[in-house]
Amino acid sequence: MSVRQEDVGFVVELDRFQGPLDLLLHLIREQDVDIFDIPIAMITEQFLQAIEGVEQELGLDRAGEFIEMASTLLRIKIQMLLPRREDETEETEDPRTELVRRLLEYEHFREVARRLESAEADRSRHFGRGYVPPRPAPEPGALEVDATWEELWAAVLELMERHLEPGDHVVASRLVTMDEKLTLILETLARRSRIEFRQLVVPFGDKLHAVVTFLAGLELARQRQLAMRQSELFGPLWIYRAKVDDGADADR
Repeated sequence: MSVRQEDVGFVVELDRFQGPLDLLLHLIREQDVDIFDIPIAMITEQFLQAIEGVEQELGLDRAGEFIEMASTLLRIKIQMLLPRREDETEETEDPRTELVRRLLEYEHFREVARRLESAEADRSRHFGRGYVPPRPAPEPGALEVDATWEELWAAVLELMERHLEPGDHVVASRLVTMDEKLTLILETLARRSRIEFRQLVVPFGDKLHAVVTFLAGLELARQRQLAMRQSELFGPLWIYRAKVDDGADADR
């Protein structure tokens, strides 16, 4: 559907607009009107001309949105035409304020959607659907975990299931603290350059010790006091000293 606006000199193709706000914003921007000072009478007249016959062309569902906006414009126009009382000293809110807010909000989200669509199109020209970039190789000497957190956690769970026999549930008489496990790892790495995670937890024979030891290792890795590496999925998890002191035992 198109309606020729003889008085303003452009054609409005109603079916290409997403909704009444889109059409209204087009009328304002096309004529370079200040959105904070909308000439409501002129814009209302143009809007009504543009949606003439909208029910037949777009159907009742979509037409209802345009008709609702038309009624809003007419209400604002009437409010602005009503005379104010001479003794009215308090500043009243501009009837157009809410409409301006909705237009600015709609324009903002429309621009965000346009940029996202452009970024998606640009990506599709370089990569196929479902493409996942490869994990970058670690830099030489970088202290980082060579596996995802999900892989490390799965390895811990698999370790506990493999080596601990099911038994009676016993309530522990004392808590396992994080400080205790931090000290255990640091003291062990002070004597050795690396140690397998299993060697730290198996002597205790308790799942709680394994979980707290693992969390302590992650905290020290975050502080760059050690490195955690796993060469293969579900393989042994090794904990390395951050710096190997001269004369220390490289691997025992």
